[in-house]
Amino acid sequence: MKKWFAILSVMAIILVLAGCGSSDDTSSASGSSGDVKKIIVGTGTQFKNVCFIDENGNLTGFDVELIKELDKRLPQYEFEFKTMDFGNLLLSLDAGKIDMVSHQMEKNPEREAKYLFNKNPYSIFLNRVAVAKDNNSIHSIDDLKGKKVLTSPTSNAAYVLKEYNKTHGNALNIVYTSGAANDTVQQITSGRIDATITTDFANRFNTDEKGEVALKTVGDPLTQSDVLYVLNKNEQGLADDLDKAIQEVKDDGTLSKLSIKWLGEDFTKSLEDVKKESSSSKK
Repeated sequence: MKKWFAILSVMAIILVLAGCGSSDDTSSASGSSGDVKKIIVGTGTQFKNVCFIDENGNLTGFDVELIKELDKRLPQYEFEFKTMDFGNLLLSLDAGKIDMVSHQMEKNPEREAKYLFNKNPYSIFLNRVAVAKDNNSIHSIDDLKGKKVLTSPTSNAAYVLKEYNKTHGNALNIVYTSGAANDTVQQITSGRIDATITTDFANRFNTDEKGEVALKTVGDPLTQSDVLYVLNKNEQGLADDLDKAIQEVKDDGTLSKLSIKWLGEDFTKSLEDVKKESSSSKK
């Protein structure tokens, strides 16, 4: 009897230990299964149609809904949002409080030296000349020779204008400002400034006191601005996986649909795509 009791006791201990081992194998620090990595995505709440709180108190918008779609296609990750002021996003990435930033971010040399960007853009904005709606004399950047063009000093638009001046004998009178969109509108509609460089999407925010769009874009696109995710330098694997998933949503039309729904247009076409379409329409 004692012998059988001893055997049963040993078997019970083995079962308990096996159960404990099974529990350890299927858990992780984030509370998900061992094969799933939790990714904290930093975003904002004040960018209308991009990342904002709706009337029901829910975080939504183009960037938010796209992350949810990518989450479905990347089962090895679990994406979780953490909202904050725009100015704190990169600081939080530096501090390790978040793993990536999703807030319509673009590359610049300073950012690229410090952070990792994925390669496949999920939005593409084309830079164009913008003038007052009643201006019928300016149709392209070449019509701005000798005229005043407003831009902020560290913007992509400033780079475009300076590069143009390098090859056109400083034809443009570049005026720098750090003012808000309504200041740009006021200076252009009053005639103090002739034009600025913007994108069709950003131009929607160039409104007058009535809330109506006061500027119009003219001419062919000058350059394109690629919108990408910002990650820490050690997240190359995540960046590669994001690129693959973004290509999937491009190929099946999901990205285009999200862009039209939230941004009002299909902002997924590159400058090369637009040029091809323009060339085809002229034939």
